[in-house]
Amino acid sequence: MRKTRLLLAAAAVFAMFQALPATAEAAPQCSNTSAGFDQWVVAFKQEAAANGVSRSVLDKAFANVVYNRPTISADRGQKSFKLSFDAFMQKRGGQAIISRGKGMKRANAALFANIERKYGVPAGPLIAIWGMETGFGSYMGTQHTMSAVSTLAFDCRRTAYFTDQLYAALQLVGEGFLSPQARGAAHGEIGQTQFLPRNVVLYGADGDGDGRVDMVGSRADALASTANFLKGHGWRPGAGYQPGEPNFAAISGWNAATVYQQAIAYIGQQIDAN
Repeated sequence: MRKTRLLLAAAAVFAMFQALPATAEAAPQCSNTSAGFDQWVVAFKQEAAANGVSRSVLDKAFANVVYNRPTISADRGQKSFKLSFDAFMQKRGGQAIISRGKGMKRANAALFANIERKYGVPAGPLIAIWGMETGFGSYMGTQHTMSAVSTLAFDCRRTAYFTDQLYAALQLVGEGFLSPQARGAAHGEIGQTQFLPRNVVLYGADGDGDGRVDMVGSRADALASTANFLKGHGWRPGAGYQPGEPNFAAISGWNAATVYQQAIAYIGQQIDAN
């Protein structure tokens, strides 16, 4: 199954990346402006090739990559995470997500039951994430994914973190799980629940049984992957997920902003109560 090959490849690439010798080619220089981006791409491709990424994958993946200014604007402007809980819920349409989410739970009862049996995660927090991230798959972003991830790897603010995401994206391109033309959210998030590339590699799950992981076109894959992510972050079947309860720590792994974590817990609770 391609899912198994994807995970095995992830382990191999991670091990290779961790085991690089001290004499490996130095990482390309980061910048907080667009200056030097094209030169950085050339240098990064050389580094990635030296680290075992095939030239054909690199040429295909970087064919249309440009410095993505909307990505930098979004990265510098995440002001909603500083709002109070009530203001955040209003801004993100929390009550509308609860109302629509209850219908989504009823309409997809068999899917959520299967996911809970397999991963131990109930419908509520999954629906909360699905609704807040993309309006239940209605808006997944318009930014060129490879450009977004490359721009953030080049940017000095979180270079190491997004360099790892870029290597994961290259792996997904090489495996055929990510089109070089794919578009998504401003930070390179993919699909209906907005997974960064490394999370697709680590937690992507085939929820509909077709032998591949499609985070964009398959709600079953996106939701099963989200449950697998929470399980991978310590979710305990049957335990509570409100602040102070055991599974809130797993929710905290989804997003570093406390107000976002609280919103997932609250929306999920309202949906699971019905």
